[in-house]
Amino acid sequence: AAAGAARVRAALAEGRPATARAGEQSGTGAPHPTGTPAESDARADAGGVRTGTEAPAEAGTRPAADSRTDGPTSPAAPRPTARPSGTTGGSGAARADVRAARTVAAPGWGPPDMGAPATFVLLRHGETPLTPQKRFSGSGGSDPSLSAAGREQAERVAAALARRGTVQAIVSSPLARTRETAAIVAARLGLDVTVEDGLRETDFGAWEGLTFAEVRERYPDDLNAWLASADAAPTGGGESFAHTGERIAATRDKLVAAYAGRTVLLVTHVTPIKTLVRLALGAPPESLFRMELSAASLSAVAYYADGGASVRLFNDTSHLR
Repeated sequence: AAAGAARVRAALAEGRPATARAGEQSGTGAPHPTGTPAESDARADAGGVRTGTEAPAEAGTRPAADSRTDGPTSPAAPRPTARPSGTTGGSGAARADVRAARTVAAPGWGPPDMGAPATFVLLRHGETPLTPQKRFSGSGGSDPSLSAAGREQAERVAAALARRGTVQAIVSSPLARTRETAAIVAARLGLDVTVEDGLRETDFGAWEGLTFAEVRERYPDDLNAWLASADAAPTGGGESFAHTGERIAATRDKLVAAYAGRTVLLVTHVTPIKTLVRLALGAPPESLFRMELSAASLSAVAYYADGGASVRLFNDTSHLR
């Protein structure tokens, strides 16, 4: 296990963007990894996916340079300090990580009789008016709806998923932008939408609606603490990444049990998607700052009967081009 963790950390170190920054936050934009914080979906898809049957994206595709996660751009913001595995920014985060990371791909090959996995096709909602402005937009803000561009993105991803025909159920975050995106896809696929509160974006507290630069100016100490530790919460009673991780892990376990052997589309936000990928890889919390997730992108993770997980796709945007 220690050697596996070391290999994961080494791979992350070699592949992370030179200006990695805050991930994406919910709603529209929060800081993103590659120098641009994600849309407050902000805190802040690469391989053919066979999601129980087939994957929803072209292999090897990478998003265009201008399709980063929404979120304030802040090349000057400090990178979170790397911490040894198991000491993820404080005892609370460490305990949360141990509990949340139970589902991690096991080394070697599993037995051939495990059956079809529960496959989550992860769709980040389309753009909102806040997305191009790269503002923090979590679950505690104005709850914006999709913009005209966001609705067009949702129509394009709906067409792509209809061509593949592998999605058997749709589950959405309760926020307006995700419910609207899910409704557009559901209408095309002829499916109903189930709302799951656990898929909501992180609450960014007093930072909701602000750009990364504005947060840096108004709350510098709180921002630095947030960047350095998964236990730190945004100013004004926001939700820490450690708490978000526990919530997402509990939601993952619930949905894996409910959709065993099926392919389900989860329409959600930046932080939940990055957290599901992070936990599947067994990567540390700081990896949230080293992933780029575009609006209306597709990712996928498969969960097997032995508890193993396999990331099959990440940040695919080929359907938007």
